[in-house]
Amino acid sequence: MAEKKGFFSRLVAGLKKTRDNIVSGMDSIFHGFSKIDDEFYEELEEILIMGDLGVRATEEILDNLKDKVKENHVKDPMDCKQLLIDSIKEQMQVGETAYRFENEKSVVLVIGVNGVGKTTTVGKLAGKLKAQGKRVIIAGADTFRAAAGDQLKEWANRSGVDMIGGTEGADPGSVVFDATAAAKARNADVLLVDTAGRLHNKKNLMNELGKINRILEKEYPDAYRETLVVLDATTGQNALVQAKEFSDVAKISGIVLTKMDGTAKGGIAVAIQSELGVPVKYIGVGETIDDLQKFDPDEFVNALFDVKKEEESDADVG
Repeated sequence: MAEKKGFFSRLVAGLKKTRDNIVSGMDSIFHGFSKIDDEFYEELEEILIMGDLGVRATEEILDNLKDKVKENHVKDPMDCKQLLIDSIKEQMQVGETAYRFENEKSVVLVIGVNGVGKTTTVGKLAGKLKAQGKRVIIAGADTFRAAAGDQLKEWANRSGVDMIGGTEGADPGSVVFDATAAAKARNADVLLVDTAGRLHNKKNLMNELGKINRILEKEYPDAYRETLVVLDATTGQNALVQAKEFSDVAKISGIVLTKMDGTAKGGIAVAIQSELGVPVKYIGVGETIDDLQKFDPDEFVNALFDVKKEEESDADVG
């Protein structure tokens, strides 16, 4: 539990800029209004949208809040804060089957533009799965970027997992073909595939992902399929645009948000989930392997509002 607890405090620290951006404005609304009226909701709406929660998520959160206010006969704006926190948490639930790929033979495609931390995410995920006792193979199918293979190899060595890589300029499809053969021969639990991230050339990317998918369907039909898109939280609304573009070329099943520790735009986690209907599954707040964790909406919203968790004080006793 120490690692998890450490992560929560890193998340609280990492979300400081986002908190300063959103929560201080909210508090002034909760304190500044004497009654709950249209103007109160309009001010809240503005703060949430400015905090990168996005229009759709904001509308849903506020509709939820209005229902709660009616149901509980709340009159004082000060009593709305906890209701708002609960509404945001409800907006972000991940769902029961989110990590199904961990429990059956699976292929995880990791996509995302260069520079968002995609290769690092593949390496960290490999380490986490290996630590759970899984047999993991990494496929270095990003043969477009010279340094990608070397970087991935370093992560594979660090995590103690096998890597099948292609030389620069090699056909990504052939790398995936070889990696699939290795995964079957070595009875791997998870095959992690790092792909090239050239969104500006969407047609090439589409063709490449299409080819990879066809190879996987033909060579590894019984493997469960997961496609994670890695996004850089510091880019805010631009991350949402990227997610939408990737969802045009691939069937995305989850989001990985990196660089949460350096952004004032952490609210984007809420927006992406609402706009795309795809859950945030992992969140990154730093460079080490422990800085990538499964996304816990309650923990995220608590960290965003710096709500001290009761279980933390209980854990010290136990």
